[in-house]
Amino acid sequence: MVQTLFQKFLIMMDLLGTQSGRFRILAFAEGTSLLLIIFITMPIKYLLDIPEPNKVLGLLHGLFFIMYVFAVIQIKIEKAWKMKTMLLALLASVLPFGTFYFTSRLLPKEKDQE
Repeated sequence: MVQTLFQKFLIMMDLLGTQSGRFRILAFAEGTSLLLIIFITMPIKYLLDIPEPNKVLGLLHGLFFIMYVFAVIQIKIEKAWKMKTMLLALLASVLPFGTFYFTSRLLPKEKDQE
């Protein structure tokens, strides 16, 4: 198990070393925070009348979302993405599971370019 955790750590370090890898991590964080808001904190807020978790996670999600948008714009400029690709990336950020689908379908094609 220690070797498995170490291997995962090495994979994460490899991801941090590339622009696409950092984008994948950010997309994962943005997508996960959106799902947590929709399926966990919103029901807690409206069914149990406890708004605090939604406020905290909403702030984190907002930060991830802004960082994601800036990252999409940066990658569009640096990697000369087509306007369609950029718009799909931005659309993915507002759809549940969208960032996961986008990164799994588009970014593997770019891996060879780095």
